[in-house]
Amino acid sequence: MENMNWVAEYAAFVIMLGLSVVIGLYYGCFSKQNTVSEYLLGGKHMSVFPITMSLIASHISGITLLGVPSEIYSNGTQYLIVGVVNNIIVILMVIYIYLPVFYDLQLTSVYEYLGLRFNSNIRGFSSLMFAINLILYIPVVIYIPALAFNQVTGLDVHLITVIICVICIFYTTIGGLKAVVWTDAIQSIFTAVSIIIVIILGVIQV
Repeated sequence: MENMNWVAEYAAFVIMLGLSVVIGLYYGCFSKQNTVSEYLLGGKHMSVFPITMSLIASHISGITLLGVPSEIYSNGTQYLIVGVVNNIIVILMVIYIYLPVFYDLQLTSVYEYLGLRFNSNIRGFSSLMFAINLILYIPVVIYIPALAFNQVTGLDVHLITVIICVICIFYTTIGGLKAVVWTDAIQSIFTAVSIIIVIILGVIQV
């Protein structure tokens, strides 16, 4: 039974990474992306569903799925005040204050807006701070799920990290924004289904 569980875990890991590669190859080699706008912005005509799922995936990481439950289990539900209520307020502000401005000005990022509103120095400094933040944050995001997978399968955590990074870089570089969005959408669905299965199994075994 334990071996079957390992097979299922390896299969899920390989399937998700394989789908990411296939999506990247499809949009990089077979889908028409002849302009910079198509490659970087998806042509600005993608449907609501994949964009929505991609936005959700962008805000959910291994820290969310593994760290938040541990935090609530250890210290109680006060995290909800910071994590959930705060996010709801921020989302409403973005929808009703920031996005209308970005849409009217046809901007691609907040840094472009800062450049228009202030100057290129502010834009450059903000971009640099964001890049530094990601450089410090992304390794943690990658390491936590890699460590969890290592505990389950016994695969070397550094090997898992390298595999994930290489595949992510591959499909992003080859497929552009459309590949990223659709990969995020599929991973969001997979994550949601996995969470539901875990909840059901947990309730059954209580």
